[in-house]
Amino acid sequence: MKSLIFNPFSGVAGDMILGCTLDLGADREAVKELIEASVPVSVDIREVVKEGIKAVDVKINVPEREHVRTYPELVDLIKEAKLPSRVEASALYIFLKMAEAEASVHGEKDLEKLHFHEVGQSDALADVIGSSAAIHSLGCDSVYCTPINVESGTIECAHGTLPVPAPATLELLRKGKLYFRGGNEEKELLTPTGAAILSHFARPVETFPPGRVISIGYGAGDTELKGPNVLQGVLSDLDSCLIPDMIEILETNADDVSGEVLGNLFEELLAMGAKDVAIIPATMKKGRPAHIIKVIAKPEDSAKLARKIIIETGSLGVRVIPTRHRLMAARRIESLKFEIEGEIYETAIKIARDPEGVLLNISAEFEDCKKITKLSGIPVKEVMRRAEEDARKLFS
Repeated sequence: MKSLIFNPFSGVAGDMILGCTLDLGADREAVKELIEASVPVSVDIREVVKEGIKAVDVKINVPEREHVRTYPELVDLIKEAKLPSRVEASALYIFLKMAEAEASVHGEKDLEKLHFHEVGQSDALADVIGSSAAIHSLGCDSVYCTPINVESGTIECAHGTLPVPAPATLELLRKGKLYFRGGNEEKELLTPTGAAILSHFARPVETFPPGRVISIGYGAGDTELKGPNVLQGVLSDLDSCLIPDMIEILETNADDVSGEVLGNLFEELLAMGAKDVAIIPATMKKGRPAHIIKVIAKPEDSAKLARKIIIETGSLGVRVIPTRHRLMAARRIESLKFEIEGEIYETAIKIARDPEGVLLNISAEFEDCKKITKLSGIPVKEVMRRAEEDARKLFS
């Protein structure tokens, strides 16, 4: 499984992502031509050495004067560029993320009225279009990002003096669920454009997933630091054909809680975003009957789920199991129409594959099959068997 892993130990900006992916093997001339045909800029690509590390430096040369663009103007510019479909879709989605982040910070509900300042210029358009094209051209099955060094202090921008990371950048980190850390230097090492590109393409990881390195690339940044201001990117052949995911396991013991309360809690936790819930009978001290409640959750959902458990059960605390990694198959849901005794029925089908496309499992949605059983009179086990059999012929 070929994966791209960004390691922003020295921060990240749009031109650093572009330089990094070009250094990893994306076609420099093709990306340069695409940018210059789409945006009124010229592109210079050269190799530099930053504190002993060779990196690709990308300079976007823009017109001296540019007016502040609105979000609809940016959308029109991208659509008029006639980009390859995947590149256009990524560029539009990245700018949508930036627009939503700006709107959230400024309390603006109408994106049509939103004006971009720093991120609405031609260099940002060039960075987004070029990075999208380069990342897609590398042909990776997945993209990951380790914790981003954002440094600290304040910055001066169109809205005055703001903390690092800037509010819109912080909102992009939140939406992308990306990990970040501060530093001791008063500098801004993460730009909104860099945050938006990573939040679109990358999954957050705390450390490098295990695998074999194929190649390493570096994109040069402009800021002068004590260490090398470069973005490291690694193409890796991951050992597992499964997707690494990050979870937390919440656990508590509950006694003196009725089955009705536990059943309701089960449904409430799933509705609130729990990935799975298990309630296991147990015996506590002095022979008291009890239950162990175990919940699999995304880290960002743990606090609200733990609070719900405490409120509903009267527990005084919820344990968080330190193991936070699992491997999972890539899953999608398709709709299947199939025939039973001359009648056509429809059910959802869950399909699990590894990132190389190998089929791992197919299962019919139980609730749909239960409804078909009531209509057809055929046992639900047989309905599921027939649905899964037809699904394997169609989706294998």
